[in-house]
Order: sequence, then C-alpha cells, then structure tokens
Amino acid sequence: MAIASRRHKRKLKAEINVVPYIDVMLVLLIIFMVTAPLLNLGVDIQLPQSSAKAIQNDKEPVVVSVDQDGQLFLTLGASQREALDPDALTKVAAFVRQNPQVPVLVAGDQRADYGKIYQAMVLLQTAGVPKVGLMSQPVQAEQVR
Repeated sequence: MAIASRRHKRKLKAEINVVPYIDVMLVLLIIFMVTAPLLNLGVDIQLPQSSAKAIQNDKEPVVVSVDQDGQLFLTLGASQREALDPDALTKVAAFVRQNPQVPVLVAGDQRADYGKIYQAMVLLQTAGVPKVGLMSQPVQAEQVR
C-alpha cells in the first residue's frame, strides 16, 4: 500500500503581533513616571519671610518673579514659568485687562537687589497694571521670638 503524502500549504497570516509594542509602551510609561517628579522647572528664589496674612482669592495670581541676578520670570495662572524681557510686561497688562479680578504679585528673591524688585513693580504699573502686590513666605515658628 502506498501512503499518499499530501502537502499541506500553510496559509499566510495577516496579523501583527502587538505584544512587543505594548511591552515597550509600558516600559516608557514607567520611565516617564519615574523621571517626571525629578524635573525641576522652576526658578530657585528665596522669598523673604513675613507674618502677614495670606490673601484668599479664587483665581490663580499672575506672578512676576525676580531672581537673585535681577532677571524677570512670568507665571500666568497655571502655565509654566517663562523668562521675561522687561519690555514685554505689556503681556501682563493685557492679561489683567482681560481678567480684572486676577491679582498680580511680584516674588522677589531675598538675595536680590531691592532696586530690581522695585523696578519690576514700576514697570508693571507703567504697563497698565493697577494693583501690584509682593509675595513672601510665612515666618517659621523657630524664628519667632
């Protein structure tokens, strides 16, 4: 008896194996989750301490920061801090005209020259901002005596 050998042709699969792509995506997600808290996007300034009461306001303030070297940085609401040219403070005035209830604060580094902080306040007022406040940190319990 002769055994008839049949050749079975395999059909080609038109599927994509997505398991390796999912693995790569999960590894990248873990990497981003670990490195995101390590990013420091702010400007390092030391605010002076004060026993003044905190202002309660519903809206996020516009903060113009003056660092130790006298450079200006702008934070509009919840957006990221960006370097600012003193001539570009009209951007703040336009934002305040659109949102008149938003407080405008100057956060001056304790080590900065007071003249630079005062100059930032004057530039804001000449740009058209009616009220400008100063930021400080609360006094720590160890320093109150």
